[in-house]
Amino acid sequence: MVKATDEMKEDLSLATEEDDSALGDDQGVLDDENQDIIEDGQSFMELYEESLTNVSEGKVVKGEIVQIDKEFVLVDIGYKSEGQIRIAEFINLEGELTAKVSDKVDVLVVRKENKDGRIILSKEKAARVKLWDVVEEAYKNEGTIKGKIISQVKGGLSVDIGLQAFLPGSQAGLRPVRDLGTLIGTEHEFRILKYERRQGNIVLSRRAALEEERKALREKTFKLLEKDAVLEGIVTNIKDYGIFVDLGGIDGLLHITDIAWRRIGHPSELYQVGDDITVKILKFDKEKERVSLGLKQLSPDPWTGVDEKYPVDSVVKGRVARLTNFGAFVELEEGVEGLIHVSEMSWTGNIRHPSQVLSAETDVETKVLSLDVAKKRISLSIKQLEPNPWDLIAENYPIGAIIEGKIKNITDFGLFIGIDEGIDGLVHISDISWTEKINNPSEIYNKGDEVRTVILDIDKENERFSLGIKQLEPDPWTAVSEKYIPGTQVSGIVKSITDFGIFVELEVGIEGLIHVSQLPKNNKEGNPLTAFQVKDEIKAVVVNVSAEDKRIGLSMRKLEQNAERNLHKNYVQNQERATSNLGELLKEKIKNFEPQA
Repeated sequence: MVKATDEMKEDLSLATEEDDSALGDDQGVLDDENQDIIEDGQSFMELYEESLTNVSEGKVVKGEIVQIDKEFVLVDIGYKSEGQIRIAEFINLEGELTAKVSDKVDVLVVRKENKDGRIILSKEKAARVKLWDVVEEAYKNEGTIKGKIISQVKGGLSVDIGLQAFLPGSQAGLRPVRDLGTLIGTEHEFRILKYERRQGNIVLSRRAALEEERKALREKTFKLLEKDAVLEGIVTNIKDYGIFVDLGGIDGLLHITDIAWRRIGHPSELYQVGDDITVKILKFDKEKERVSLGLKQLSPDPWTGVDEKYPVDSVVKGRVARLTNFGAFVELEEGVEGLIHVSEMSWTGNIRHPSQVLSAETDVETKVLSLDVAKKRISLSIKQLEPNPWDLIAENYPIGAIIEGKIKNITDFGLFIGIDEGIDGLVHISDISWTEKINNPSEIYNKGDEVRTVILDIDKENERFSLGIKQLEPDPWTAVSEKYIPGTQVSGIVKSITDFGIFVELEVGIEGLIHVSQLPKNNKEGNPLTAFQVKDEIKAVVVNVSAEDKRIGLSMRKLEQNAERNLHKNYVQNQERATSNLGELLKEKIKNFEPQA
């Protein structure tokens, strides 16, 4: 037993003297009964001494409220005098007093006695000491402690667990938290990473607590993971290609194509991080711990029975969902879309982009052209709702008819002539002139010029209207084969000189070619082409003619050969004529010398 202090002993001796004077001299002699009382008194003193030694500064003891005044709350802790606590420790945030007489409270002995003999106590400090005990126990047993995040500080967050603690930013969640400020004001369970009681430092981890919780959930979730199982989850991350869902300790991927039957641009159009979501297990790889999820699979496939709802040639209504360079997608119902190709938007207009005809989020009436349920494709058309103007064009504009129109556009390959509303005809560069070589139609025509043309062909399937200008006049080459017969000698002007020969203009639009092999030999330089220049007038012989290919072959060498042949022929004829004349003269002379009868 701990010995009583000198002060306690003095108090006990004074109490004994006062009791003796009150009893009188007749009680000076103790009998057996009084002896028992003395023994009991000795026992009381021992207990009293023991109780006083248990009340020491810095210790937490239990007490009972015995009195409340304006400044203090008096608490009996079993000491010789009551302890006092400032009443402010019993006032809550609303300014209400939370103490009443006879309440039991835990208090800390701040000072055993002040100058008035009172013990100074503190309820708040007692609570703080007990909290440190809780912190120590949680740390040793790897348990958790609840706290509220109250502010953001350098490197992390400040947490109120009854004591002020520090939560590093790296420990705020399972994944890095971009904005720590979003956690202020929230309550969580934390693990104690380390603490220093003397310095008052406590370091917490929310991540460790979450990992522990996740581990427990993970084991539970593993038992639920099987194909076609439907589970509740929370959206934890959103990517372009899909959504990651926490199923309870295990993340699954909900691919963008499995979110909805209809096409969506980005998963964030429908969900945000933290949203609750119900999903279906499509596939689960236990070894790799990969879970494929589906959301649209929780509802029937809208393409079921589409062939009956939207048969070919039926007229249907829908809403333009989006426009692309090649067409417009029309939503016929939730999850069912059809495509109006840009070529199916107008019979006659040159539609470069669907926005020239349609706008997103507008209603449109279309005709079903084709349907492929397996590939989930429906081809639609707007122009098919109207008669094809090309059917009327073929009736109104017969082949060979002469029409007039304005040039709407000029290209390197020809002229576009306005024929009817939205319909243009093309005069190809090869159909402008029979004889002239045209490099670009803009050399002759201007946009807006009125021109007469002949209808050459109408291709209704490919929507092509072919016109000709040169066909207004007869083809000069049709008479060439009759006019330029092989062997005929002709003359012309040198138009151009090439490596392979000379082009000679025989008449306007009609040219012939003298191949280099058909030129006279140049004895000086060896190259026969050097003897000629553009605009030289030359003579040649027609070698061959092809009206279909528009070609005339000429030869100067044959012309020389013909000339030589003619000279030789003339010479022979002259020789024969001279011989014949000489014979006749001799005969005549002999006849003259014959004697007269």
